[in-house]
Amino acid sequence: MSLLVSTILNCHNLLQEVKCTGISFIDATSIKVCHNRRISQHRVFEGHAARGKTSVGWFFGFKLHLVINDRGELLQVKVTPGNTDDRKPVLELLQNLFGKVFADKGYISQPLAQHLQEEHDVTLLAKPRRNMKNHLMLWHDKILARKRALIETVIDQLKNISQIEHPRHRSPANFCVNLLCGLIAYCHQPKKPSLQLD
Repeated sequence: MSLLVSTILNCHNLLQEVKCTGISFIDATSIKVCHNRRISQHRVFEGHAARGKTSVGWFFGFKLHLVINDRGELLQVKVTPGNTDDRKPVLELLQNLFGKVFADKGYISQPLAQHLQEEHDVTLLAKPRRNMKNHLMLWHDKILARKRALIETVIDQLKNISQIEHPRHRSPANFCVNLLCGLIAYCHQPKKPSLQLD
């Protein structure tokens, strides 16, 4: 099982041919492994999965962290327990990228953005929360920030077409194989959602 988990956690071989274009999008999505009512009875992922919260509500399972380029291609992928903060794996996910990365409000962190800018030459841009002061943004960046729905479309396709999520896994190995096969299926999809900037 540890071999399969490490394969998913470090999916770099799967994503080697994909190039960073300088415009990237980052987000995380929940992968439920059982219904909330059955958490106390669940034994398959004991010690691996955790209870987490998204904007939709509480869930029990894992988080899939994704980074895509403007062509809808997967640049980086990481799986963490459901209670992991979205900002925690950001440094690892963005260390080999360049340019601008657009994120949602969950990724707002001044120290993180400063570290990425100084150490990796990556600009992390996120829409400010309601209780924060509005900061100036280039008009080009504002337009691209509005296109962040692209990564939501990719997540939707991973869940509904590649079917990476279902709550009836009989073993952790089965979960890993199903998730990895779904990611591979998406990578070989002939037509992916993109911004068509060319």
